[in-house]
Amino acid sequence: MKQTVSVPEMFGSMVFNDEVMKERLPKEVYKALHKTVEEGRELDQTLANAIAHAMKEWALEKGATHYTHWFQPMTEITAEKHDSFIQAAPGGKVIMEFSGKELIKGEPDASSFPSGGIRATFEARGYTAWDPTSYAFIKDDSLCIPTAFCSYTGEVLDKKTPLLRSMEELSKQAVRALNLIGVPAKRVTSTVGAEQEYFLIDRELYLRRRDLLLTGRTLFGAKPPKGQELDDHYFGVIKPRIMAFMEDLNRELWKVGVLAKTEHNEAAPAQHELAPVYTTTNVATDQNQLTMELMKKVAHRHGMHCCLHEKPFEGVNGSGKHNNWAVATDKGKNLLEPGPDPRENKPFMMMLAAVIKAVDDYQDLLRISVASAGNDHRLGANEAPPAILSIFLGSDLTDVVESIINHGELRGGGKTKLETGVEVLPDFMKDTTDRNRTSPFAFTGNKFEFRMPGSACSVAGPNIILNTIVAESLSVFADRMEQSDDPAACLDGIIAEELAAHSRIIFNGNSYDDEWVKEAERRGLLNLRTAADALPRYTDEKNLELFAKHRIFTPKEVESRRDILLENYAKKLNIEALTMIDMAKTDILPAAIAYEKTLAETVQAKSAIGIAADDDADLILAKEFSALINRTYQGVKALEKALALAHETATPQAEAEYFRDNVLPAMSGLREAADAIETGIGKEYLPYPTYTDLLFRV
Repeated sequence: MKQTVSVPEMFGSMVFNDEVMKERLPKEVYKALHKTVEEGRELDQTLANAIAHAMKEWALEKGATHYTHWFQPMTEITAEKHDSFIQAAPGGKVIMEFSGKELIKGEPDASSFPSGGIRATFEARGYTAWDPTSYAFIKDDSLCIPTAFCSYTGEVLDKKTPLLRSMEELSKQAVRALNLIGVPAKRVTSTVGAEQEYFLIDRELYLRRRDLLLTGRTLFGAKPPKGQELDDHYFGVIKPRIMAFMEDLNRELWKVGVLAKTEHNEAAPAQHELAPVYTTTNVATDQNQLTMELMKKVAHRHGMHCCLHEKPFEGVNGSGKHNNWAVATDKGKNLLEPGPDPRENKPFMMMLAAVIKAVDDYQDLLRISVASAGNDHRLGANEAPPAILSIFLGSDLTDVVESIINHGELRGGGKTKLETGVEVLPDFMKDTTDRNRTSPFAFTGNKFEFRMPGSACSVAGPNIILNTIVAESLSVFADRMEQSDDPAACLDGIIAEELAAHSRIIFNGNSYDDEWVKEAERRGLLNLRTAADALPRYTDEKNLELFAKHRIFTPKEVESRRDILLENYAKKLNIEALTMIDMAKTDILPAAIAYEKTLAETVQAKSAIGIAADDDADLILAKEFSALINRTYQGVKALEKALALAHETATPQAEAEYFRDNVLPAMSGLREAADAIETGIGKEYLPYPTYTDLLFRV
């Protein structure tokens, strides 16, 4: 039955948001909390107790029985430990209690999460700390409190803490620079809208695919007769079963305050996209994690499985997550809004130059922020940006940049009327520049769209880097302006210098074109093709200095993150390789041998009655199929041999490189042989659902 509650009534109904706090907290407590958040001060215990009591009473009214500190360790997903509100009372009764101490601090086992050596099994203590800038919400009858997560010794073990640090540092440096040119601002906030791509497949079929179950992607599977070549799925009519899922998902997201806005079919069959309205970066990060979790739960409810792997199906488009990033002052001014005359808009030109400088100087860190074994399958595959960083500005803004670099006149531009040529259709003003879907980092009118993150990745990583590297550019600008008698004039010179120095990163052409790879090399741009190529650069001296200067990470924390990501890369490929061996031995080869037996028996029966010949189709098929079985068996042995040597490497980097250079090629060889078996075997012998089943039965 359709939900009868209106969307405005439903929206945020399970969120302890500002409206609820204003209604339920004593006036002085509400004001004190706002002041604490705005000034970044530590929360007073008395204040925490009052907030905790109001939060508990509200949660109980909503049916909650437990609370949990909801945090984001280095696993790309969230973590939670649930405690009930009950406390023992006289007479064998219980009362429902929740203190300020329980609100502010939790204590999960830190040694059971990835730590890159920061924590060991005998050093288990870690802490979670409430993030009051992100609202608590109710999920599954538990009050979820967004928190940061750190080690007993103080090192960062999560994604939330460095994200908050990067936001504060961006604000600090942007305010410095803006105030120097007479633009009043007390705070600058980065905002994000994270577009989420995903696949929906039938759950019954999903459960019959061990590769999907264990790794999130299909390790075997021949290309179906029909894929996405007709472009008939993109923006096509949404099937009733999918629409029911989307409607249910929207309701669940709206209840927890996620501004789910846009939904549509994506390019590949069974692929879809959800886009929210932008919000503050740390809130957007929390909400995207919640979105991915709810997608899986709601899909299960509808008899489907939601695939969030970057490349779940070979030969069709993978899934990304487009990170739409902007910055605004506390006065509501979007610093990436060009206005009618960008050259005269100093805050915009300053921010544009800062972003261009940042992306060029720290190409490696942006690539690292999206590095994973899964995303390696997607980047550069004519469905996603290549592994080479570049910035798309569009023709008009590029003309502005070139006019500043060359100290010349700006060529004509501005909006023009698009005439439809049909009387009943209105003519309208078209945008001043086209869109470029092949660019990894594209200016889209009043924000930058970072298109490289994979669908399963947390947007915390890319935004930690974006905020920090832009803060560094603004810090350099502010340092120079503070030494000048005329900061505004000094800024003009800085903008011209930096645009000229970093113009190599601007590219408005087709980033899928092989010629761009050659051109990028001529320009001196990095091409870090795999995660194993990119991750060692995390600890380059310039990067360690950047993080230390802006107090985002200590050198030890950077090293731990590098090692966590390298180990994760190797572990995921190891699981995939073991799964392939298991499926080949227990599913594919037994099925193939059974089918081979049928062919052989047919040949034998025909020979017995004298109708067999050397060119008989049955005999030819039997020989070809026998050869495929041998190839697959040899592929299994080759992969087992490669895998046996993988863990003899001395360092996480060496292990990652070994998997890249030896295990991945062996996996590809086995898949090629096994997929050939799939295309030649009788359907009744197939050990698992095919791509046709998976992609078209939803």
